[in-house]
Amino acid sequence: MTPRSSVLSTADARKPLVADVAVREFARGGFHGTTIADVAREAKISPAYVFKLFPSKERLFVAALERCFEQVVAALAIGADAAADPDADSVLFEMGAAYADLIKDRTLLMLQVHAQSVAEIPEIGEALRAGLAKVTMFAKDRSGGSDDAVQRFIAYGQLCHLIVTAHLEDVPESWATILSHGIRHPD
Repeated sequence: MTPRSSVLSTADARKPLVADVAVREFARGGFHGTTIADVAREAKISPAYVFKLFPSKERLFVAALERCFEQVVAALAIGADAAADPDADSVLFEMGAAYADLIKDRTLLMLQVHAQSVAEIPEIGEALRAGLAKVTMFAKDRSGGSDDAVQRFIAYGQLCHLIVTAHLEDVPESWATILSHGIRHPD
């Protein structure tokens, strides 16, 4: 038997690149509004090759969502490293700031929103839950915060998603002011 080479095959090298393109395309059009052909065109490969790499549209969306959550956890790590004080509240605050900075271009934010909208698709729901688990447990382990503190951190992040996607910062009515009070995102 020939030992396996440590050199990646073209397919192994292409998979993360195609997943990155899928992040952008699914963030723009959602699961139902994005085709394999859209991703293939942007990746400059054939739709058949995308299907070779990812045997279904669901699998491609899952790969995009996994890439999204990898970037989210990496941003949270940067935030945690930036905390001047090691107490849980400071670490969680800096994680939140790093996440707000990450999603200012909205791509990863919109992919998560689209994933929530199609979470009834088994593969996507499972990947969404796995990503949320990864983020939650990273926040818990890295901050050392209580379950309540981590729950508030996640809930605050979801409120930030709502504020950004609904453009509540531009709504002058009192209900919008109540929801967005004290929450600002980097420009």
